[in-house]
Amino acid sequence: MARRIHFVVDPQGWCCMGLIIFVWLYNTIFIPKVILFPHYEEGHVSVVAILCYYFCSLFCIASLLRASVADPGKLPENPKIPITEREYWELCNKCNMMRPKRSHHCSRCGHCVRRMDHHCPWINNCVGEDNHWLFLQLCFYTQILSSYTLILDFCHYYYFLPLKKENWDVFVFRHELALLRISAFMGLITLGGISGLFYTQLMGIFTDTTSIEKMSNCCEDISRPRKPWQQTFSEVFGTQWKILWFIPFRQRQPLRVPYHFANHV
Repeated sequence: MARRIHFVVDPQGWCCMGLIIFVWLYNTIFIPKVILFPHYEEGHVSVVAILCYYFCSLFCIASLLRASVADPGKLPENPKIPITEREYWELCNKCNMMRPKRSHHCSRCGHCVRRMDHHCPWINNCVGEDNHWLFLQLCFYTQILSSYTLILDFCHYYYFLPLKKENWDVFVFRHELALLRISAFMGLITLGGISGLFYTQLMGIFTDTTSIEKMSNCCEDISRPRKPWQQTFSEVFGTQWKILWFIPFRQRQPLRVPYHFANHV
């Protein structure tokens, strides 16, 4: 199955995604330089703390970039509809194309997306059937990286021993307080926003309901799980191996699920 690169031409999305990359780049550069490396040199932290921070940073940016360019589930112009599933397809009244139920037309992207959850400007892409798992990983690793950054900011002033060797001619040490305050502010804002988003995404998977379906109120008893949570998560991540749910460096293999077993919109 070929993997298509999906690129949305949207200046607003570029600005939002650029802001996310700036926050990531800021913390990835300054936190190790101001906190981790100096305290490691004086024996206050181990190399494991540095490696963990860079691993979290790597997984965060990998899931962001992959979610932004991954095909969310765009329907082809002439989809092949299996005979046994024709009754579960419908005609889109915006693009006049046949689509499986639970698909939605994205006005910003200009096409229908299978099991579309929402259009996210922060990744400049739709969140649909084929990249929902990457969006969840992005939320998860962003929370970890933000929490780790806030913990390091706190420990630098209130837990770690004062640094004995500081080069005050270096920019980062002369402006250390300002840099870490900016880092803490961005960490709090990011953690607060992502935590709420991640919670709503998890509840949507538990109840097998997309954000669009919740807003349209078209599903009865949306708070009642229709499938075991292991099954709904396996369908989103494309594998039943739970350890693979946390790895962004892989290809998703969709699990075949009949359309009539899911909610319809």
